[in-house]
Amino acid sequence: MTAEPVDGAAPLGETLLLDEDDAAAGADLKGKVREAWQEFARTVASVLPTLAPGTVLDVTLDPTASGTGDAVYEVRITVGESGELTATAVSNALLPDGYRLDRNAIGALVALGWSPPGVLDGSGDLFGLRLPASDANRLAIIVSRTLRDVYGAPHPAFLTYEANDAAGESVQVPALGAARLLAAGAADADTDEEAADRALAHLADDVAALPLADQVAAVVATLLKTTPDALSVDPDGDIGIRAGSAMVFVRIRDNPPLIDVFSPVLTEVEPTEQLYVKLSELTNRMPIGRLYCTNDTVWASVPVFGRDFQPTHLMLAVQVMTGLADELDDRLHGEFGGKRFFGEGDKPAIKGREDHGTGMYL
Repeated sequence: MTAEPVDGAAPLGETLLLDEDDAAAGADLKGKVREAWQEFARTVASVLPTLAPGTVLDVTLDPTASGTGDAVYEVRITVGESGELTATAVSNALLPDGYRLDRNAIGALVALGWSPPGVLDGSGDLFGLRLPASDANRLAIIVSRTLRDVYGAPHPAFLTYEANDAAGESVQVPALGAARLLAAGAADADTDEEAADRALAHLADDVAALPLADQVAAVVATLLKTTPDALSVDPDGDIGIRAGSAMVFVRIRDNPPLIDVFSPVLTEVEPTEQLYVKLSELTNRMPIGRLYCTNDTVWASVPVFGRDFQPTHLMLAVQVMTGLADELDDRLHGEFGGKRFFGEGDKPAIKGREDHGTGMYL
């Protein structure tokens, strides 16, 4: 197959400009995140012309911070002998099930200017792109949009990068915005929690001056690998997160400032003494939060202080609640009946349950 010139690809157009009109945007969440991506693109554009021929620059969505597991979303830029810039981007051939790009994402890559895998000479199973050195700014924008809009990086703080020369030796390059430089030969890699904490801490610095609601939206969106605009928010302003057969809500209370991460674990359940005993036992075992029953609904709740807000505290609360709610609704439904939030075909409580002693619940 003959390689198709990149110059013949779909034109960038106005939609790929760096939103210059937004440079003076106020201190809102979207503006802060946008500024971080603009800074990332600007620094990439300024670094590329300084790299010697043969240098390879890898920019990766950190899988430990973003929770993508074995899926590695990466863009590689190689500086040619004559200064031309060749870039490759990960395709579905290298992505595991559950993390592959859908048709819309693939269309977005082509619209950005990427040639499909195998079209550009030497691209193999990767999307390819080749531009002259004078188009470093254009390439930087394409790379930024690819990582953000297609691969789903919520913020440049979730990116890592490294550069190596033609012999494979590490090359020191200036900081690429909020992205993190991988130290050459580093022996101590971040754990999943450390990487996530680091990325969240960086994001927290960007949004610290914003209203609490915007900070909470930023953290939840980061955990869900989406954007604040794409969160599911009900008419009461609660953010909804599906967790298997359960639903978890994140609600912000003003007085006192508090974030309540809660779930209606079961509804239409009979509030019996055995149920109260069970909930008390389970609450005593929980490291944080509580279980309780009001009227005919069993609730699980983990509060987070809104004053001196710490993103990692909310991250922990959401992670605990999503796992807890999905497990508890099944367990409690099997013993006490009622309805789970997404429990199609739920049945009443098991007959004869009242004949069991409390020992079975311990």
